[in-house]
Amino acid sequence: MKFSLIRPAGMLAMALALASCGGGDDDTYTVSGTVEGLVYPNLVMTNNGGDDVSVAPPAKPGDPVTFSFSKKLEYGDTYLVAVKTQPLHQSCGIDPNFKLSAADTAGRLGAINARFRCYVNAYAVGGKITGLTKDNTGLELANGSVSGKVAISAPADNTTGAAFDYQIAEVPYGETYSIVVITQPTGRFCTVQNPAGTMGDAAVTNVNINCVPR
Repeated sequence: MKFSLIRPAGMLAMALALASCGGGDDDTYTVSGTVEGLVYPNLVMTNNGGDDVSVAPPAKPGDPVTFSFSKKLEYGDTYLVAVKTQPLHQSCGIDPNFKLSAADTAGRLGAINARFRCYVNAYAVGGKITGLTKDNTGLELANGSVSGKVAISAPADNTTGAAFDYQIAEVPYGETYSIVVITQPTGRFCTVQNPAGTMGDAAVTNVNINCVPR
């Protein structure tokens, strides 16, 4: 009789000990994350392809923002956090300094913090150059005072001044550009058409340059 009384008491003590160590029903894990560099809206994150959360830009530009998924994980469950929808005018991905933070097993770490970083999209500025031959060397262009000088030469088989494509610089969305001729080529005088503008969501291809004999 004495043994039967001690056994239930021992089981109760064991259950209380397990509960205090996180082994009860509350042993679940929240999948959270941090996004650096977010400027524009519409970012949607997903976990395991079936739990989504929208992430808004910070109230103060430059601050990191945090997010958490509504579905909790049990100990041992795997998680895989990814970008489902990119924000406007930006591209986001796993922070290169925390490459392993977005996929793991719940419970291996004390807390789950998937780290992501966003960058404003940048696109090339360019167009066509007409009237420049392989012999008209020395043409140098620049994007205002933002970039250094860029040397432009006609293709080696261009002996007639036929139009050819060029690109000079990448400019982030929303920033202005202003293409100027820094150095005129040998035997030609070049002018820039549509030299200035504000970068949108695609490469600029209409900054044309026309070169004539001098």
